[in-house]
Amino acid sequence: MRILTRYILGEVVSHALIGAAVFTFVLFTRDLGHILELVVRNSAPLPSVAQIFFFTVPVALTYTIPMGVLVGILIGLSRLAADSEITAMRASGLGVWTFLRVISMFVVVAWLLALGNSVYLAPRSLAALGQLQDNLKSSQASFEVQPRVFYEGFPKIILYVQDAKAMSGGARWKGVFLADLTDPAAPRITLARGGLLVSQGPDTLDLHLTDGSTHENDPKNPDQYQISTFETTDIPIQVPTQSSQEHEPTSLHELKIGDLLRIARTADPVTRRWDLIEFHNRLALPTACIVLALVGIPLGLSSKKGGKSSGFVLTILLVFLYYSISVIGVSFARQGRLSPAAGVWLADFVFLVGGVFLLWQSERRPIELAGFRSWFKSSRLKASGIPSSTPGLPARALQLNGESSRPALREGINHRQPRRRRLFNLHFPTILDDYVLRGFVLYLAMIVAAFLMLLLVFTLFELLGDIMRNQVSPLTVGEYLLNVAPFFLYTTTPLSMLLAVLVTFGLLQRSNEITAIKATGISLYRIVVPVLIASMLVAGVLFLSDQFYLPYTNKRQDALRNEIKGKPAQTYLRPDRKWIFGQHSDIYYYQFFDPDRDVFGGVSVFQFDPHTFQITHRIAADRAHWSSSMGRWVYEEGWERSLSGSAIESYHKFDAATYPELSEAPAYFKKEIKQSSEMSYDELRRYIYDLEQSGFDVVRLRVQLQKKIAYPLITLVMAVLAIPFALSAGKRSAVAGLATAIGIGVVYWTISGLFEAMGNLSQLPPAVAAWSPDLVFGCIGGYLILRMPT
Repeated sequence: MRILTRYILGEVVSHALIGAAVFTFVLFTRDLGHILELVVRNSAPLPSVAQIFFFTVPVALTYTIPMGVLVGILIGLSRLAADSEITAMRASGLGVWTFLRVISMFVVVAWLLALGNSVYLAPRSLAALGQLQDNLKSSQASFEVQPRVFYEGFPKIILYVQDAKAMSGGARWKGVFLADLTDPAAPRITLARGGLLVSQGPDTLDLHLTDGSTHENDPKNPDQYQISTFETTDIPIQVPTQSSQEHEPTSLHELKIGDLLRIARTADPVTRRWDLIEFHNRLALPTACIVLALVGIPLGLSSKKGGKSSGFVLTILLVFLYYSISVIGVSFARQGRLSPAAGVWLADFVFLVGGVFLLWQSERRPIELAGFRSWFKSSRLKASGIPSSTPGLPARALQLNGESSRPALREGINHRQPRRRRLFNLHFPTILDDYVLRGFVLYLAMIVAAFLMLLLVFTLFELLGDIMRNQVSPLTVGEYLLNVAPFFLYTTTPLSMLLAVLVTFGLLQRSNEITAIKATGISLYRIVVPVLIASMLVAGVLFLSDQFYLPYTNKRQDALRNEIKGKPAQTYLRPDRKWIFGQHSDIYYYQFFDPDRDVFGGVSVFQFDPHTFQITHRIAADRAHWSSSMGRWVYEEGWERSLSGSAIESYHKFDAATYPELSEAPAYFKKEIKQSSEMSYDELRRYIYDLEQSGFDVVRLRVQLQKKIAYPLITLVMAVLAIPFALSAGKRSAVAGLATAIGIGVVYWTISGLFEAMGNLSQLPPAVAAWSPDLVFGCIGGYLILRMPT
């Protein structure tokens, strides 16, 4: 019995660990880019980066530990049932309750781990993560200033630099333009050839400028204008502190259990209900390990024909059902229709009753999942017009004699067992290709569905508080999930491709089918052709969807998310952006801009020499309007000065004046603020050119432009990389294959995110940052394939 116990537990635990690791990695990839950017910037010490990593994982484990338990039980027991090992064990006297007793040791340990994580570790991790991010804000302020973009993060200060170079503890700049907006009507302008920004404390930065000048004027007396030059000067900059910034109130998820109960005893009824919901939720989610196990054990023991694939499908369905009931229960509890305890524990209660019933039914009579499969198959055949059976045909066939009975019998068999249709009825792909593609498409679909379900559930729980607080209708929530699903599919397809290829060829290798195929004279290269073609087609679908479909769904889901969060609808026009870099060496500043009438209020124009970075001409006017007939701006009630270093060469006032060299049309100032995910390749390319002319930061957008082509091709790279690892696995278990997949995924996505972060910070050219991971890993995969015996 000890040997069987260890054998069963080994099968279940191994699959559970792999499942939990894969799901946790999928959720963790959402924050991987931010963490890697901190590393590349060198704006946070490595211990702080490690803390961010460890503080992020416990939140994901709250959901992935119960899912891992269910994955381990269903896939582990399904594998044993498919190999008839469950039948042999039950024939030797092991009943359902024996399996329950054996697996309960693993389930109890998983429940205790999940409970400790949910009650103690996750809330403290969230609180510590928030505190760490606040502490890092001041140390990262100097790195937020990007070259050739107006930075407005400092109070009453506008900063523009031509070039920036990161250094340990600060940044070195070339060509510095600084505007002090203490008096917005008369900004104090400072220009310098060079600058050095270093941190002097938690809330103070020191800007050390060299070889520059300061320009001051009196708005009430335009005749007064002062220029002071300097070789070196130091300007202290106050970084916004915690008290001066607007923060959302502390989340209930960050509170300790004791604090929740204390607040619940003294708070108003609504706050008390929300606190109790959070309290019960921290206990109910870990308990999902137990109730999901009660349902999974009898179903896993009954998966005789489906094997691991049926276990995987059941995992997706059961987890989706559990979290759907949980969301409904929590929603009713927050609306007051159910008590906090009843609403939160509703899913656990339903699965507890269902699990006890399935265990009782399985002990009396094994559950036949084949009945559902046969019903589905017969429904599919009826839909295709093929009769599933011919009643009475065997009897008539037996009454026939001689040669005439054989055709009738063959015809009856053909009617009773319809010929299995191929996916393709062409000369290419062949039957072999069709066989490989069937397994590959099946596993790819299941893995994609699992990842999509996981991300949707995690997103729904993440937004549940905002949904109830802002009384968002279920239709709006459903529309948001429907629009965010394509984005999740787009981001998880490469990892799904990696897992699907590993599983497909790993199983073919373990069952010696690869050896048998090679024995017929078919090369290994020929075997992998259909999967490589399929991966290329998937890459094409991803690229086309990013061009024609995803921009609209991403824009829509972004608007719906703002509605769920209670934020105002996002405006894509930014008339509040008051500093614009012109098409030439000039900077526009205005206090007001009416985009409908094309009118400026309180406008100033600074023209400077890009080599010396000194102002050569300055224009100030109370108003400016666009003249369509002249095709230029008409400045009213203002003055202009021509400057040469610290000397004023000319000065005069005007009632109205035009300047042909200031040729920017009104549309130039009506910039749209868009996300790269909401534009196609051509739209993003035009948007980058437009923003670049205005002095906006386009480095990140250039990286994303390259990734719009490079990212879809990751699917092909993943297929090429997975094939040699899958075929070299030999007789190793599928657990080893999945562990390999996780290792490859971690290495690839880490390096890819690292290159992207370096590109975002101008440490690598955008094309190199976007394409290097594909080229490097594609070459590694191709080299490993060429070295394999064919």
